[in-house]
Amino acid sequence: VKLTKIKKDKVGHNIVVKGSMKQEKLTILNMYAPNTGTSRFIKQVLRDLQRDLDSPTVIVGDFNTPLSILDRSTRQKINKEIQDLNSALDQTDLIDIYRTLHPKSREYTFFLAPHHTYSKTDHIIGSKTLLAKCKIMEIITNSLSLTPWCNQVRTQD
Repeated sequence: VKLTKIKKDKVGHNIVVKGSMKQEKLTILNMYAPNTGTSRFIKQVLRDLQRDLDSPTVIVGDFNTPLSILDRSTRQKINKEIQDLNSALDQTDLIDIYRTLHPKSREYTFFLAPHHTYSKTDHIIGSKTLLAKCKIMEIITNSLSLTPWCNQVRTQD
């Protein structure tokens, strides 16, 4: 791994790392979206990231929002704000890699105890060109955490 650029935002919500792995350029953004104004925040991050989209990109982290109807245990409809967010992802040629590999899966990364509902708010979004390199992606239980979920990605060598 060779790093060429690291850029953090001022409030600690995201970090962009650019570099190369196995002689291929890659941009990785780790993001924590605030739980209010989430869609607006993520769309702004995408606009800011446009300057750095000169290589395949992976965005990982806590988006604090589901991206599909399957990402909620209540089957609640996706509102206009989330539809707009999905449209913005599509316009930047980014896809929800987990959802693409598991189009019918109902696994979750967050439990809201007062409502007894589950949702998937942690996502791995990536350039469509990276999809062919993803061999296995799954949500696995972490028994040492009160929030017992995490994403795991294995890529083809």
